[in-house]
Amino acid sequence: MNADAQPSTDSSRAEARRSQILAAASDCFRAHGFHGASISQISKSAGMSAGHIYHYFENKEAIIAAIVGDDLDQLLTLSASWRAAADVLDAMLEGIEEGVGKKLDRNVASLKLEILAEASRNPEVAKIVRSVNQRCNSSISETLRLARAARGLSTDDTTIASIVEVMTAMFEGLLARSVRNPDFDAALIAAAFRRVVRDLVTGPGFEHVSRP
Repeated sequence: MNADAQPSTDSSRAEARRSQILAAASDCFRAHGFHGASISQISKSAGMSAGHIYHYFENKEAIIAAIVGDDLDQLLTLSASWRAAADVLDAMLEGIEEGVGKKLDRNVASLKLEILAEASRNPEVAKIVRSVNQRCNSSISETLRLARAARGLSTDDTTIASIVEVMTAMFEGLLARSVRNPDFDAALIAAAFRRVVRDLVTGPGFEHVSRP
């Protein structure tokens, strides 16, 4: 066997095991909640020993860190593709339908809501979620600056931060709506979101908005 092939094979096997554990843990968190899902249950769902899971993850918080880290990687890759597009805003708008569909997916939503619920009472998980949120906001802010600058619009920190928060609230709100009203037409939501996002990105800045 080629000397270089073994490390590559080992790395691929480790990544496959890691993904297997995260998929099993996600299923258990959805079904039983963070506290109700034990490492024993996760190991049974993954089809491997608890010791094997501890080889990859120190505890359940580490598993959550990996889950939200994978989500972050996907968002960073997506936002980088928007920034590389000829028209950044058009690229963002084209991705809205897929983004809405993911947020309204019951499996996705139930897992994210469980993690947020745990973050509200577990300081360690809160730290993980907030750290990822900061990196997400930074990437989206960079994207919005490019989109607005290309149209000669203001890119001051207040304006960019305000747009990021409104957009985040819109998309994260879909997680709750997927539970409250699962039969709503996702295409209609996506169409409305496209209009709102376009108006937000191309609208006036917020740097001179008066505060009460």
